[in-house]
Amino acid sequence: MNAPLTDAAVLDRIREQRLIETVEHMSPTYLEGIKRILTVSADTELISAPAYFHAARFAPNLNSFGSAIAIIQDELGHAHIAYRLLRDLGVDTEELIYRRDPVKWKYPYAFDVPLDSFYELIVANAFYDRAGYTLLGDIYNSTTFGPWKRALVKVDKEETFHLRHGEQWMRKLAPDPAEHERLQQAIDWMFLLTVEWFGLPDDLKKHTEQLGFGFKGKSNDELRQTWMSTAVPLCQELGFKVPAHFDDGQKRWVIDCAFPAAFDEKKKRWLLEDGAITWDDVLVRWKNRGPSNAEFVEHVQRGNRGLMRLLEAA
Repeated sequence: MNAPLTDAAVLDRIREQRLIETVEHMSPTYLEGIKRILTVSADTELISAPAYFHAARFAPNLNSFGSAIAIIQDELGHAHIAYRLLRDLGVDTEELIYRRDPVKWKYPYAFDVPLDSFYELIVANAFYDRAGYTLLGDIYNSTTFGPWKRALVKVDKEETFHLRHGEQWMRKLAPDPAEHERLQQAIDWMFLLTVEWFGLPDDLKKHTEQLGFGFKGKSNDELRQTWMSTAVPLCQELGFKVPAHFDDGQKRWVIDCAFPAAFDEKKKRWLLEDGAITWDDVLVRWKNRGPSNAEFVEHVQRGNRGLMRLLEAA
């Protein structure tokens, strides 16, 4: 049996602009790193299905319900791609999906806060799917893992549809004062959750191999800037208030309120009046998961448990 490649050998291959195609091209560090980022991507895509369906039930008509279901179908397909890649890397995906404790899932905390109206679903498409498009678009352009790069050609186009769905509905409803206010209420709590979406700031980032091995091209803070560069102008154009602006002196988007901040997940309200908290405090909230974590993971796992019971009884 051949000895595993060293990190230096993998980096040499990358410098030669040769993609990493199989486990045989990976060092142990590369393998663990690519499995980590793929798991986050797969979990995020899969858990978005029950999260979005929770809100799709409030669609105003059959056409809008159908569009929401089409988005959910896409997300399930995206999850399948990522889990299949993980399986090819030796991960027991049956165990990962159907036997893992809900608190061990790895997806942005925002999806643990239930979307309780069609307005919140619209904003989720405009914000959350924009975040997904930002992240996966960067991976598509930069990743050194060949199978993922090729698979993201399809995913990239479909994520564009998702965020455009949110944008178009926001544009349609924004002129009506009552509808505008309902959307503003959703934006008030969902904007900062999406700013958090990109993870710890660069000076606190732990998994440096993501950039070192070229899993992605931009850092967390750079991706946050990319997201705000389109999300904030969209809100400003439609007359929605968000706590961010572009600072000409710094040449970057800045947050105008206490950040990071404590979040009341039951009332869907940021406790900005209490001032900023630390990222260690945010990590505690993330690790504890949110109010719908167990419910949404249960939606994913219950069918498999039922099947296993039937097979055991046969």
